[in-house]
Amino acid sequence: MTESSSFQPVLDRIAEEIAAAPARGRPADYIPVLAEADPSRFGMAVAELDGTVYGVGDWRRPFSAQSITKVFTLALVLSMEGEALWRNVGREPSGNPFNSLVQLEYENGIPRNPFINAGALVVTDRLQSLTGDAAGCLLDFLRAESGNPELAFDETVAASEAGHGDRNAALAHFMASYGNISGPVPGLLAQYFRQCSVEASCADLASAAGFLARHGIRADGTTLLTRSQAKQINAVMLTCGTYDAAGDFAYRVGLPGKSGVGGGIIAVVPGRCTLCVWSPGLDARGNSVAGVDALDRFTTLTGLSVF
Repeated sequence: MTESSSFQPVLDRIAEEIAAAPARGRPADYIPVLAEADPSRFGMAVAELDGTVYGVGDWRRPFSAQSITKVFTLALVLSMEGEALWRNVGREPSGNPFNSLVQLEYENGIPRNPFINAGALVVTDRLQSLTGDAAGCLLDFLRAESGNPELAFDETVAASEAGHGDRNAALAHFMASYGNISGPVPGLLAQYFRQCSVEASCADLASAAGFLARHGIRADGTTLLTRSQAKQINAVMLTCGTYDAAGDFAYRVGLPGKSGVGGGIIAVVPGRCTLCVWSPGLDARGNSVAGVDALDRFTTLTGLSVF
């Protein structure tokens, strides 16, 4: 595909195919507010490097970003402290569910990667130490990069997560016992739950992730990351961004991606565009069924992938 104008027909075709597909999984039920989502919802957006955005379906409908936000907190911390971050968190696939405690004990409290919950807690702890307000720093960044000053936290979702956050609290306390959490755990958990509760649309998130397609350059033309750092984030997204289904996602989609249990997935075509798809019905590993199908169709129809 050579003409960007052909993105819209491709999106229209994907939406038609998704609408005709059978059942699409189940919404996340361990966060009560998310369990109410309608799995028939579907939206998809593509943002080009210059900020032009194409979309289809519910592409402007806000949804709970959840773990998609982990990409942005990682980028912010990497921009501030560089390679020092990797002393506290690894870059390897976990092979275990996103909220697993299994590996932490025999790996001395160092999470496998920044996209499982334990790793994301470490990154949020670092951002809190660096800024004094991790969630607020994240929200300011997302508003600037998306061009949407109305982005906000959903306090109901944050409260729902806090009320059912025993596993995340266990992860944080366990890592703190190894000295891998620097701040008070209750404060960290509050920041983390707010971070995950950001509501944004496919258009917002596709636009906000554009710096990864522009090799580290923000929407206003300033530099957030070096080209090498942007490559590093894209690489970790490819190998770790969809929990313990990352291998299958790379096989089917062929792009760096990051999913969230709200049903969203962002994906990056370096040097070309960024995408976000949303449909709240999840598979057993926490990834949107229709979302993965749609991204698979996109790379098949356009030939755009990293392979």
